[in-house]
Amino acid sequence: MKIIKYSMLTFGCLVIGYPLWVRFNNTAWSWDYHQILFSIFPFFGLLAFTLLWLHSISGAFEPWLRQYINFDWFVHITSIIILICLIAHPLLLVMGMDFNIKGIFFSYDAKYIWLAIIAWLLLITYDIGKVLKKHDFFAKNWNAILIISNIGFLLTFFHSLALGSDLQQGPLRIIWIFYGITAMLAIAYTYGVKKFLK
Repeated sequence: MKIIKYSMLTFGCLVIGYPLWVRFNNTAWSWDYHQILFSIFPFFGLLAFTLLWLHSISGAFEPWLRQYINFDWFVHITSIIILICLIAHPLLLVMGMDFNIKGIFFSYDAKYIWLAIIAWLLLITYDIGKVLKKHDFFAKNWNAILIISNIGFLLTFFHSLALGSDLQQGPLRIIWIFYGITAMLAIAYTYGVKKFLK
């Protein structure tokens, strides 16, 4: 049992740690205020995505995982970290651009910025729904909220793959595509196949 727990912990650390390590090695650090913000903001995007990927994969294996870990605690803690990242990632970019929103659209491919905005709004429905879950509407539609937030997650895959400077070449791009494909399969199984089988 301990071997399985340690194996899962190691796997999770590798899933999260490798993209952050690649980003760290590819960053030209500077003491310039704007450069620091531009250097830091991608870390939060990478962290949010990898944690969301773990969520999607965990959803497919939830009954099995509950035998070995406190699944609800895992989801709760990682959800808080994801929320912090969802706020910090765009905020640091906007701060780095001196709150020049138009400048962001000129600096990056506009369609993928819009994709990120849509994805962000869909993802944040999870946190809004969780806060308001005691109300009947959100409790009754909790499964729909989960599906909506997962669609947001999948949109972030295309956003990150197109704009992520560390994802344009090398092993991390291949791994990122693997993350995206397996996330799609896991989400389809969790919210489609598994429910059909029941």
